[in-house]
Amino acid sequence: MKKISFFLTLLAVVGCQNNDDGYTNVSVELEVPAHFPEVTYNLTNNPLTENGIELGRKLFYDGAVSSTGTISCGSCHEQKYAFTHHGHTFSHGVNDLEGTRNTPPVQNMAFLENFAWDGATGHLDLFPVIPITTEVEMDETLENVIEKLKNKSGYKKLFAEAFEDGEVNSENFLLALSQFMVTMISADAKYDKYINKEVQLTEVEEQGLALFEQKCASCHATALFSDGSFRNNGLQPNPKLDDIGRGKVTGFVADNYKFKVPSLRNIAVTAPYMHDGRFGSLEAVLAFYNEGVVDSETLDPLLNNNGNLGIATTEDERVAIIAFLNTLTDNTFLTDERFSEK
Repeated sequence: MKKISFFLTLLAVVGCQNNDDGYTNVSVELEVPAHFPEVTYNLTNNPLTENGIELGRKLFYDGAVSSTGTISCGSCHEQKYAFTHHGHTFSHGVNDLEGTRNTPPVQNMAFLENFAWDGATGHLDLFPVIPITTEVEMDETLENVIEKLKNKSGYKKLFAEAFEDGEVNSENFLLALSQFMVTMISADAKYDKYINKEVQLTEVEEQGLALFEQKCASCHATALFSDGSFRNNGLQPNPKLDDIGRGKVTGFVADNYKFKVPSLRNIAVTAPYMHDGRFGSLEAVLAFYNEGVVDSETLDPLLNNNGNLGIATTEDERVAIIAFLNTLTDNTFLTDERFSEK
């Protein structure tokens, strides 16, 4: 693991910070796996501390962020399913209103450059604003959230312990959530143990890895199993949703129907799949790539080989690929008490 200290040298030596109210706040070092990419989140602007992370966890599971007081971040991001809404095609918000996209996982956020299926924001601190203010999700405003927190027992003390200025405000609210999400690193799957030469893959898993590297790794790259790009993977657009994906954000026709390449970490527990949750199993996903890809002006070139669309696989190859994908399940992450609701 690469350890990165995020406080100034003096604070790193002292190991703690005292704010004006006399609270002690211990700095935290983020452990980054050696085979992972570099951290993209700016931890200089938001140093990790024990109290900041703990405040972020409490906020993540607090329904006060929604207009009804019943929907928290954790309502749709469930830990045992890699912080997705397993089994739900679309996320469910206040008053059981339904969204239009499948809930993405919250994992390895410290290494990402864009967030949401369409990359609506490029900063983790701003990411929570989207679900909080979306009518079919939390249907709330930051101003109202902060007022509720100011009047809720214990939060003034928690904010004072977490931040030097001690203010219960939107900036500290978002920074605390980011501190918590930054620590949510999934890197202890069987695959990681294999990379670290701690275990061996079975014969079928090794076959699946070789096939994956040949057929899938161009997009599902790096230890994150996503290159972070936006691509049109050949799905037939849902006429009821008319979701053009990245094109709605950029305004460029060339980005229509492109969505972010999802990470495949913990993929075995995050069904249903795709931005609209149309596939209920990994078998269905691979069958789609084998025979269901639809051509269009923005279809990714990797899926059109001289008129042959998709990614050709045999039934045995699909079995092997899925066997490998199962090695990406990180049970440590899925049960880690640091990320659980108290």
